[in-house]
Amino acid sequence: MSKQKIVVLTGAGMSAESGLKTFRDANGLWEGHDVMEVASPQGFAKNPELVLEFYNQRRKQLLEVSPNAGHRALVELEAHFDVNIVTQNVDNLHEQAGSSHVTHLHGELFKVRSTVNENHVLDWKKDLVLGDLDDNGHQLRPHIVWFGEMVPMLETAVEITQQADILIIIGTSMQVYPAASLINFAPQPAPIYFVDPKPNVASSDFHNLTVIPKPATEGVPNLVAQLTDSLT
Repeated sequence: MSKQKIVVLTGAGMSAESGLKTFRDANGLWEGHDVMEVASPQGFAKNPELVLEFYNQRRKQLLEVSPNAGHRALVELEAHFDVNIVTQNVDNLHEQAGSSHVTHLHGELFKVRSTVNENHVLDWKKDLVLGDLDDNGHQLRPHIVWFGEMVPMLETAVEITQQADILIIIGTSMQVYPAASLINFAPQPAPIYFVDPKPNVASSDFHNLTVIPKPATEGVPNLVAQLTDSLT
């Protein structure tokens, strides 16, 4: 008998308890910067050193943190279910924890790519500076989807979500598009679980929605135990 398919959509709240700051704070600034200064093609064109240093600091921070109980619980699900994770996060904490199938919608901090050939992607954990070039002499940039850029993995994420028997949403406001639209592609009978300490949806908003108003480190292990127990 084939395993049920669980699709997990994760956002910043998934990694917050590992010590990774959610990029954007209450007043919309990222680490004191206007979002368009450090996360847009225009910002990079205007001040590439600032943008590269911003992501250098994010990369250093990621090297200092570890997966939390929420990440680890999702790995346990793989023993009983066919699990695919679609994340808005640019960290690699799902992979560090041991999850097998992770799709990154917004890119990855530990990768860089050519400014000219977007398919030329390299693994990268050190600082990235002006003068770091691809094989053809073009500057490298963070492998991050910036504001105003296409989300190349969106179509893949839609296809994954359409196959869900169960959908789990963790630590995301479901306000950032196009990622927020993914919930609409889940098959209608699929139960949806929303884990977030400050949920901005109610059980009545979607058919078959269960809201779990807890942080990832509490809500996810509890939900995983519930789902695995239901199989016995």
